[in-house]
Amino acid sequence: MRIVLAQVDSVLGDVNQNLARAREILLGQAGGDTDLVVFPELFLTGYSLGDVPHDVGIAIDDVRFSSLAAAAGDSTAALIGLVETGPGMERYNSAAYIQGGAVVHTHRKVHLANYDIWEEGKHFTPGSSIGAFDSSLGRLATLICYDLWQPASVVVAVHDGAQVLLVPSNSIERRFSDEANNQDQWKAITRFYASMFASYVVFVNRVGVEGELTFWGGSHVVDPCGRIVAEGPTHEEALVVVDIDLDEVTRRRREVPFGTEARLDLVIEELNRIVAKGGDP
Repeated sequence: MRIVLAQVDSVLGDVNQNLARAREILLGQAGGDTDLVVFPELFLTGYSLGDVPHDVGIAIDDVRFSSLAAAAGDSTAALIGLVETGPGMERYNSAAYIQGGAVVHTHRKVHLANYDIWEEGKHFTPGSSIGAFDSSLGRLATLICYDLWQPASVVVAVHDGAQVLLVPSNSIERRFSDEANNQDQWKAITRFYASMFASYVVFVNRVGVEGELTFWGGSHVVDPCGRIVAEGPTHEEALVVVDIDLDEVTRRRREVPFGTEARLDLVIEELNRIVAKGGDP
């Protein structure tokens, strides 16, 4: 499988211009040997939505989105971040997987960042499901940025059969402590999950500046042994091309069968016990 990590900037609040940029990138990749193009989180809108006075939501069946899906052609899939308009007043931080001119799967970000400077709960309704989905390339799962920082999300996705975790992100350059920065922390968790669950992890982060936010890029792919096999630059746009082999997932899971010892029935019992005591529902 050949994947292109589209580590690119967004124009804040300009859905049509970002759609045009996505279409340009997809047209440049379609018809060749690219199987999948992964764009960053909220690529069609930008991140700082509190600074945007108009509605940037777009429905999955919007004709503009359908046109974008068609641009990818039959042979090239794409994962693209957007503000999805729900059936009512909902707005979701979503990533839509498109192939063959249609949306195959949509993941709505489940874990919204609501700490420190992040206020995603003001703008979005949290998603209500996590799971893998079948594609012509294999069984995949999407986890948007902060979703990956919740271990239970990864457990669910992998035990639902995901061989590849697609992680679009809007991570900024910001130090939380003197010991570690975002770049180091992201590499630590992507390598841990890849090696622990014998899966590929495809992390695609944007670049650019929005007010006080600086997005650092550094998109990368980790193989099932925890090795970084492709990496983009920091603070520069790049289309990073990487070939992955899903047979490596099968081989690694046979060598290190952690997943077969998960005892999911026991985990469910213990979680139900914790919820009954007043834990996080």
